[in-house]
Amino acid sequence: MESGTYKLSASLKGHEDDVRDVAFFASDSIVSVSRDATVRLWSRNATDRSTFDDHVNSTGTAFVNSVAHIEPTPEHPKGLIVSAGQDTMIDIREPGSTNPDPSYLLIGHAHNVCTLDTFGDLIVSGSWDGTARVWKNFQELYTLRGHESAVWAVLALSESLIVTAGADKTIRLWENGKGVKRIVAHTDCVRGLCRLPNGMFASCANDATIRVWDAEGNQVQELYGHTNYIYSVSALPTGEIVSCGEDRTLRVWRDGNCIQTITHPALSVWSVGVDHKTGDLVTGASDNVVRVFSRDPKKWATEEALKEFEDSVAKSSIPATQVGDIEKDKLPGLEALASPGKKDGQVIMVRNGSNVEAHMWSASAGEWANVGQVVDAVGSNRRRMYEGAEYDFVFDVDIQEGAPPLKLPYNASQNPFEAARKFLENNELPMDYLDTVGNFIVQNSKGVSLDQTTQEPAGPVADPFGIESRYRPGEVNSPSPPPAAHPKVIPQKDYLTISTANLATVEKKTLEINANLVQAGKNDIAFSESESAALAKLCKYLNQSNSPTPLGDECVEFLQKFAVAWSPKERLPILDLLRLAAGVSPKVAQMDLVKLFVTSESWSKEFPNNIMLAVRAFVNLFQTKEGCKYMGDRYEEILSAVRSATSGTSNRNLKVAEATLLLNYSVLFVAEKSGDKAMTLLEQIISVANTEIDAETMYRNLVTLGTLLTLGGEMKQAAALYEVRTALKSAVSRVKDPRFPRLVAEIEKLL
Repeated sequence: MESGTYKLSASLKGHEDDVRDVAFFASDSIVSVSRDATVRLWSRNATDRSTFDDHVNSTGTAFVNSVAHIEPTPEHPKGLIVSAGQDTMIDIREPGSTNPDPSYLLIGHAHNVCTLDTFGDLIVSGSWDGTARVWKNFQELYTLRGHESAVWAVLALSESLIVTAGADKTIRLWENGKGVKRIVAHTDCVRGLCRLPNGMFASCANDATIRVWDAEGNQVQELYGHTNYIYSVSALPTGEIVSCGEDRTLRVWRDGNCIQTITHPALSVWSVGVDHKTGDLVTGASDNVVRVFSRDPKKWATEEALKEFEDSVAKSSIPATQVGDIEKDKLPGLEALASPGKKDGQVIMVRNGSNVEAHMWSASAGEWANVGQVVDAVGSNRRRMYEGAEYDFVFDVDIQEGAPPLKLPYNASQNPFEAARKFLENNELPMDYLDTVGNFIVQNSKGVSLDQTTQEPAGPVADPFGIESRYRPGEVNSPSPPPAAHPKVIPQKDYLTISTANLATVEKKTLEINANLVQAGKNDIAFSESESAALAKLCKYLNQSNSPTPLGDECVEFLQKFAVAWSPKERLPILDLLRLAAGVSPKVAQMDLVKLFVTSESWSKEFPNNIMLAVRAFVNLFQTKEGCKYMGDRYEEILSAVRSATSGTSNRNLKVAEATLLLNYSVLFVAEKSGDKAMTLLEQIISVANTEIDAETMYRNLVTLGTLLTLGGEMKQAAALYEVRTALKSAVSRVKDPRFPRLVAEIEKLL
C-alpha cells in the first residue's frame, strides 16, 4: 500500500555535468539531459525495482538543456524523445536508438533552445532568441514573437492555446499563433510552467513564488515556501503540485500548503518530472545525479541507500551567507529539536558542540532532518559590500576601455552559472557569454561547494568570427602571419565562409523528404536512381576537404534541378548542400545563383531559413576565384535582392549571414580600390549601427565599416556626412560586447 510520503527510490549516476532537465518517458522509464551534451534513457530493472539500467540515447556537441517526449504512434510505436540545447537545433529520435543521426531535426531557432513541451503531434519550443515556435508534424507551424528577452518556459494547453513565459517577467497566452493576453504578476524571471488536471496551469519564477492560473490567465492562487529561485514546476495526477529550485529542495504542495520538503545535496535542483500513471517523481540536479522518489514502499531504496542519501544531505556544507547572519552563542542546542516545527520545510539553526547545524522540519515524518552543517563562507575575513549586501566575492569585469569595470557579486552558496546569468541580464550583456562568465566564477572563486564535482574552465577563446577564412584577394593559400599580442582587426583582408554543417543529417533529411514525395505519388519531382547516386556523390565530395577531383557535372545538375523543382517548404536541405558546394567548387559560379534564386522564389519572406541559406551561398562564393568574379560582376543585383529579402527580419542567423556578405564585399571593394562600389555599402552599415541589437551582427558590420574607411578620401568624407561617430556611440551604448572597445578605437583613428 502506498504511503503519503515520498522517499528516495534510486540515485542514477552517469552524467558528468549538471542534469538540466528530466522527464518520465513512460512508467519506469526516465529520460535526462545534461550539460555534458548527452541524452540518457534510464529503465527500471524488472527484478530489482530500486535500480535502473542506463543507455546513452545520443551525444551532441553542446549543452543539452531541455527534454520532452511524444507518445507512441503507429509510425513510432516506441514514442519519440525530443531534446534541444545550445546548438539551437531540436533533436528527435526513438528511445534506445544507437543511430548517430536523429529521426527528425527541427531547425529555426537562432540561439540556445532552453524549453520544450509536447501536446499530441505538437512540439513547442522556447529560446534565448526571444521567440517560441510551434511545430506540427515536424514542420514549423508558426513563430510566437513578443517577449523582450529569453523564453524560459512554454506550455501547450490545447492544439490552439499556447502559454509562454520568460526573462522579461511576463506570461503570455497565444491563440492559433496570435497573442491574446500578456500577464505581468511575477516580479522576476518566470522559469517554469505546467498543466494542472483541472484545465488550469501553474508558473514558477525567480521571485520564489508559484502562481496558479485559470485557462484565461486569471490568478487564482499564490504559493510561498521556497527561499530562492524556483526553476521547475509540475503536477501530479491528484492535482498536487511539485516544485524545485536553488534552495536545494523538492517540495510537494496540496491545497496551497507545502506538505513535504526533500532537500538535495546539491546547489541547484534544476528540474522535476512526474510519472502521471504512478505519481513517482524524478529530479535532476547540479551534482550530476538523477534521483527518483516514490510513495510506493515497494519502490523505496534499501535502508542503506536511504541512510546514505540522508547522510549526504547532512554532510553537505551550507555557507553562512545562504542562511543569513548567525550569532553562534545565541543559538539553541540540540534540545530545540524536541519541539515540533510549525510547518513543513521550516529550518532552524542549532549548536552541536562547536558546530552549527541546519535542521528542517518534515511534517510527513514528524521529525527534524539534518540538512547540513553551516560553515563560515570562504573569504569571510574579506567579505565585501555591494549595493547594501555582503558577498564572498565582488569581481571587476572590464567591458569597455576607459569606462569603470562592472561589478559581479558572488556568494559561495550560489550556483556560479545562475550568478553569471543574473550578471549578464542586469548589465544587458549577450547571453553568449554565460558559459565564459560561469567558468570564470568557478575558476576564480574556489569557494565552498555543495557539489562534489568541479567544472573545468572554458577552453581558449575562439576566433572572433568563429568561421574559416580560405581565400585572400590576389593570393592563393597564402599563410597567415603569427598573431600579435593585440592584433588589429581592421582592415579585414580575408573572405569569410559559413561552412559548418552536419552532412550526414542533411543527406538523411534530403532522402526522407524524397521518400515522402514518392509515397505521395509525386514521382515527377522525386529522385531517379541516377539522381540518388548524384546526391551520394555530392555528399561524399563535400565531406572531403581539398578534394583533388572537381565536382561532377551530375552533382551540379542535381542541385540546379531540385533547388527549383522542390517546393520552398521542402528544399531547405537542397539549399544547404548548394551553399556548401558554393564554397569549394568553381562550377557553382557557373550556375548563375541570382537567376536560380529568383526562379525558385527563394527570396520569399515566408521561408526565412531559405533566404538565410541563399545568402550563405553568396557568402561562400567568395572562396573561389570564379565565384569571387561572379560576385563582383553581379554585386548590384545581389545586394538589392538580399536587402529586399532581409528587411525587417528578426532571424539572427539571417542577419549574421547578411552582415558576413557585406563584409566580404568590403574586402573585395577595398582590394579593387573601388570607392564607388564601396560607397553603396555605407548607408546600410550606418543604419545597422544605429538600430541593431545583436552583438555578432553588429560586430561584423562594424568591421565592414572600418574596412571601408581604409579607402580614405571620399569614403572618409561620406562617413562624416553619415555622422559615423554618433552611430558608433549609439552602437556601443546599445550593444555590450567585450570586442567592441578595441574595434571602435581602430575605426575612430580612421575618421
